[in-house]
Amino acid sequence: MVTRDEILAIAEGVISGDRNKDYGDAKDNFETIAALWSSYLDHDFTVVDVANMMILMKIARSKTSPRKQDHWVDICGYAALTGEIVSDGR
Repeated sequence: MVTRDEILAIAEGVISGDRNKDYGDAKDNFETIAALWSSYLDHDFTVVDVANMMILMKIARSKTSPRKQDHWVDICGYAALTGEIVSDGR
């Protein structure tokens, strides 16, 4: 059994580890995604929309494979990154 503390620790390792080297700053990355989605769908998206949609994607995947730990780790990661972004007014 994986504990909640282990899931949170894994998520922390993912978002605080090499993530910036691989994808750049989370805020910048989410803004880029929002801009691309906005242009493609002709609707204004925000960084919060990006996080919510990515979380919903992980929820959709969890319907098929609810025991896959990656879904729950990623949901925690998206929530933490977005909480940080909105908390400092970035």
